[in-house]
Formats: sequence, C-alpha cells, structure tokens
Amino acid sequence: MTNAPATDPAIAALSFEEALAELEKIVQRLESGSAPLEESISIYERGAALKGHCEARLEQARLRVEKVVLSQGSASGVEPADFS
Repeated sequence: MTNAPATDPAIAALSFEEALAELEKIVQRLESGSAPLEESISIYERGAALKGHCEARLEQARLRVEKVVLSQGSASGVEPADFS
C-alpha cells in the first residue's frame, strides 16, 4: 500500500483520528478471530485502505510542519516535529 489518498469517499472524509480509531477496531476484530473468513477479508481490505489514508494524512502533516519551520527563517534544514 502506498501513501496515495483513499479512493473510498467515505474513508477520504475521515479525519486521521477517526480513521485510526476504526483501524484499531478492525485490528482487534481480526486478532480475536471472531469474524468469518469472508468478513475477515472484507474488513482487512477496509483496514488496508484506512492504513493508507492514515499514512497520507501523516505525510501531509509532516510537510506542513516542514513548511512552517522553513518559513520561520530556518532554511538550513528541517526540524523534527514534537507532538507531545
């Protein structure tokens, strides 16, 4: 899976936090082994799409942070973002 935006409009409309929460539920469901095979495949596919969406959102955030750092006169490089 690449960092391409989600092609499912419902997934594309999700915030990072919403997509991550849904992805966590999918992982829990798959790890529990309670879903039948066909449903497991279906939710795995949705999970893969959610993962790609989250990765794309994180990349967008990283680029925004770099832009802010560079626009503040520190053109010698980028600094890691501290999200804590």
